[in-house]
Amino acid sequence: MARQGSRGGAESKKMSSELFTLTYGALVTQLCKDYENDEDVNKQLDKMGYNIGVRLVEDFLARSNVGRCHDFRETADVIAKVAFKMYLGITPSITNWSPAGDEFSLILENNPLVDFVELPDNHSSLIYSNLLCGVLRGALEMVQMAVDVKFVQDTLKGDGVTEIRMKFIRRIEDNLPVGEE
Repeated sequence: MARQGSRGGAESKKMSSELFTLTYGALVTQLCKDYENDEDVNKQLDKMGYNIGVRLVEDFLARSNVGRCHDFRETADVIAKVAFKMYLGITPSITNWSPAGDEFSLILENNPLVDFVELPDNHSSLIYSNLLCGVLRGALEMVQMAVDVKFVQDTLKGDGVTEIRMKFIRRIEDNLPVGEE
């Protein structure tokens, strides 16, 4: 009996994942109808992702029991091994570190957002999964890290993998009232 229940849980998770993927596809389709060009859709996806990331970070910190990261390498590990696993069920690899250690790539062998998706020819500059960039940027801003996040490779555009490039810009200082430190 327990065996059957656990299989049902896996099936339920798969259905939830597929429902999310299809719902996301409907959202992107609607944005493509609402906006004149792909660049505007890309901006909207980033903005929506940012707003999600700002709110999602509290849930992540509560559920993961992850403490403050001491450097950008540790942050990269937490993003890839904990956050992506927790919310998307995948673990991207971390690669292409810059010599200064302030820039790296996340390689997604399998991007669950693009299951069942083909980009139409008239949307060649659409960054379909750009929501992820916004989520990462928003969440990291909430933990005092300003980052630049962008897609540099995308399987939807014929690349072998999906690559998200992350660059540390600066640590955001808390705005304390004048006279307090």
